[in-house]
Amino acid sequence: MASEKNTALEHEHMVHHDHVHDHDHDEHEESFVSKYVFSMDHKMISRQFLITAVVMAVIAMTMSIIFRMQLAWPGEKFAFVNAILGDKWGKDGILDPNMYLALVTIHGTIMVFFVLTGGLSGTFSNLLIPYQVGARDMASGFLNMLSYWFFFTSSVIMMVSCFIDDGPASAGWTVYPPLSALPEAIPGSKLGMTLWLVSMTLFVVSSLLGGLNYIITIINLRTKGMKMTRMPLTIWAFLITAILGVLSFPVLVSCVLLLIMDRSFNTSFYLSDIYIGGRPLDNMGGSPILFEHLFWFLGHPEVYIVLLPALGITSEIIATNSRKPIFGYRAMIGSMLAIGFLSFIVWGHHMFMTGMSPFLGSVFVFTTLLIAIPSAVKAFNYITTLWKGNIQYTTAMLFSIGLVSSFITGGVTGIILADSTLDINVHDTYFVVAHFHIVMGLSAIFGMFAGVYHWFPKLFLRMMNKKLGYLHFWLTFTCAYGVFFPMHFLGLAGVPRRYYTNSNFPMFDNLVDINEIVTIAAIIGALAQGIFLFNFFYSIFRGEKAPQNPWNSNSLEWTTPMANIHGNWPGQLPVVHRWAYDYSKPGKDKDFVPQTVPLEEGEHDGGAH
Repeated sequence: MASEKNTALEHEHMVHHDHVHDHDHDEHEESFVSKYVFSMDHKMISRQFLITAVVMAVIAMTMSIIFRMQLAWPGEKFAFVNAILGDKWGKDGILDPNMYLALVTIHGTIMVFFVLTGGLSGTFSNLLIPYQVGARDMASGFLNMLSYWFFFTSSVIMMVSCFIDDGPASAGWTVYPPLSALPEAIPGSKLGMTLWLVSMTLFVVSSLLGGLNYIITIINLRTKGMKMTRMPLTIWAFLITAILGVLSFPVLVSCVLLLIMDRSFNTSFYLSDIYIGGRPLDNMGGSPILFEHLFWFLGHPEVYIVLLPALGITSEIIATNSRKPIFGYRAMIGSMLAIGFLSFIVWGHHMFMTGMSPFLGSVFVFTTLLIAIPSAVKAFNYITTLWKGNIQYTTAMLFSIGLVSSFITGGVTGIILADSTLDINVHDTYFVVAHFHIVMGLSAIFGMFAGVYHWFPKLFLRMMNKKLGYLHFWLTFTCAYGVFFPMHFLGLAGVPRRYYTNSNFPMFDNLVDINEIVTIAAIIGALAQGIFLFNFFYSIFRGEKAPQNPWNSNSLEWTTPMANIHGNWPGQLPVVHRWAYDYSKPGKDKDFVPQTVPLEEGEHDGGAH
């Protein structure tokens, strides 16, 4: 027996030695291009997604400041508008009406797809799935690399569309026909719209490659002992998100394909009885409502493709920093599965104004109100986890609590919009803009910031500055509500969204002050992101070196060496014995018990109950 044991130990030592030797060899052989550009390492691809998303977010934020200034002070001249947009679109410092709609369109597109979808899932699914399930890497490093480069190419094409003569796409981020289907409709319906459609098709390819990889890695590459009921809630969130993406994004491709055929091949899938200059189109008889059905069949799961990763990140951070087990682990999993299922049968609530059958409208009212139940389960479970916890107020924890706040605030207004009779009164007003920015935009952005602050030590092996993080949080949180809370009142007063100016309508004259408040809050909030950008890039190079487990967390990523090695763990993969939330467990010396610590006799595994 002793001889067999020694042989096994020698074999393990040889495997470990060979692995380290291979690793050193790889490090020596790897060129700059293979290591930093065409990397197949999930950690590097995670950083690539994050930094691309940060750049895109800065561009989208700049666009929003330009059109917000037009809304607050219509007709005023701003030198920087001319400096950024040039004489064609910003002559004498006044924003051109066509460019106003284009900026609204591209801002929405970038934020929904390139920052909140690609940036959030691409960054944290890549970083955490192999780490937290105990895998060497993703199932396919090559497909993972392709996923990023399709995402990057898509981003570049979207940006290139901003520099063409006719301007970028200008039909709103939902690109409804006929503006998107008729190249002659408006300047932004020409080449800019074609590039938008090409960009989004490549984005979907990226999402599908990534999503399939995430699903296969989670199902097939879990380490020994990592049962489904022992996985952190982050991994459950990424799994459900990937499944939603794989099922819904192909519908967007079919939607886009029919739109391209209407634009270029004289079909009429979406073109109804349209007259241009008194003459009917040669090709008519289609229905723009078909486009809405196809688009929103993706569009509503998309809300949860954005939200679920942020909610999963928040679950992990709140449990870790409350020093308590997450409340209702299985209820949290069940609520995410319910949200995933219900998200596919609520798309019609975007279409109450299309003349759909009132009975069908009532069905969508019911399913939409139903999705509030699993959402409320998540909110209650967060609050209960926080209740009487030994809370550590890290920057990540503040942003996570901010997410719970915005998720509840936005959800309350969602109940109003879910009711078809109430929705008709505020449809296409700033009330809708306020609702989805708070419930989806803010919640996802807060989740993204929380994730960056919490896992920065694993991304870049250094710590971010805590005081700058606190300043960033409080300015961002205050300004975010300063921007979106007053918008509800604009919407209730009937102010329509996407209008270049409301100064032609005397009934809105008394609301100019609110638009100014919103814009001032937006400018201060945008400047506050400069604090984050400085903290982020300075800490990458000059930040304090991170300890092995800075947050005293239980999940597997904190057991890997604080060095970016291929395969994550030198030698053997870790073996999991318990769930990820054994915090403040009675009878233990410390207030955390990592997943790799074996269960003692008579000790229960939290994930099994």
